[in-house]
Amino acid sequence: MTSVARALITAGAVLSFGMAGPVLALDAQAGAQVAQATNPCAAKNPCAAKNPCAAKNPCAAKNPCGPAGKVDPKLITRPAGTKLMAGTPADLIKEGERLWNDKKLSSNGLACQTCHQGNAAFQPSFAKPYPHSVAMVKEKAGMKQVQLDEMVQICMVVPMASKPLAWGSKDLAALTAYTREVQKKFKPGAAAANPCAAKNPCAAKNPCAAKNPCAPKK
Repeated sequence: MTSVARALITAGAVLSFGMAGPVLALDAQAGAQVAQATNPCAAKNPCAAKNPCAAKNPCAAKNPCGPAGKVDPKLITRPAGTKLMAGTPADLIKEGERLWNDKKLSSNGLACQTCHQGNAAFQPSFAKPYPHSVAMVKEKAGMKQVQLDEMVQICMVVPMASKPLAWGSKDLAALTAYTREVQKKFKPGAAAANPCAAKNPCAAKNPCAAKNPCAPKK
């Protein structure tokens, strides 16, 4: 065999190997893609996504039912000579119950019912006839005792972050009348737990934390 023939054969072999390399690599890559498409478990595990329950528990934030900040006693002290609006007791109680659940009275989305659902957040002293001493009022407004309508006013100003109701308004008379009805049925020690203190439903076992069915068996 001549030297020219040997050179041609060698060059052909090198060229064939050089072309075969990329082809083999492409075939391997395509094969992996086909295998991943075929195997549903090869895709990213949907349970690996961030657990929506892991977000900050809104109930873990500062309790909106709790008192905060100081209050000018003039805002909640009934002016001398002031009388609440008169009306039919049944009508005032009915309207007061509606207002008790009305979040529009506040600036932060709370209603009286938010804190006092199931008689929650009432102190044992709530059962006593008014006027009497209330810890929140004494701490925040420096008042030694409070009337029931004044108690309604401080709840408007503190937990509900709103303005006090007009002293001669039907709203104040109605809320006071309904609160008195709530007081009649209140029994110290029978208050329900604060709903914000309940176990976070998101703390339950994450179903995605179970063994991945796509995982190989040991």
